[in-house]
Amino acid sequence: MFILAENFGYMTEKIVKKRLVTAFNNLTAEQQEAIKTLYPRGFSEVMTRIDKPNGDFFYVIPYETDEVSYLVKIDVKIDDGTEEEIVDDFYDDEIKGADEIADEDMGDDDM
Repeated sequence: MFILAENFGYMTEKIVKKRLVTAFNNLTAEQQEAIKTLYPRGFSEVMTRIDKPNGDFFYVIPYETDEVSYLVKIDVKIDDGTEEEIVDDFYDDEIKGADEIADEDMGDDDM
């Protein structure tokens, strides 16, 4: 019976991989390129949020090699500013009205 099970793949050896969490920047250049090749359209569809007990969080993507199963931390910038702050930043400089611009253009013709 053992020989029969072995021939049909029932007796397969279980491979145990190391599991690591690391930052994308800590990977080798070859590993970084492999990840970019694996996810050519970006990470948004495979990214998972990991919440820490202290309330912080980070995002990871899966990456596997023959020996190691990685969760790779990806830096994500989250826009947490209010709309008012964004508008203030956008309009930081003084905005001239149409009348002021027209007056300046007319003044240039007199020279």
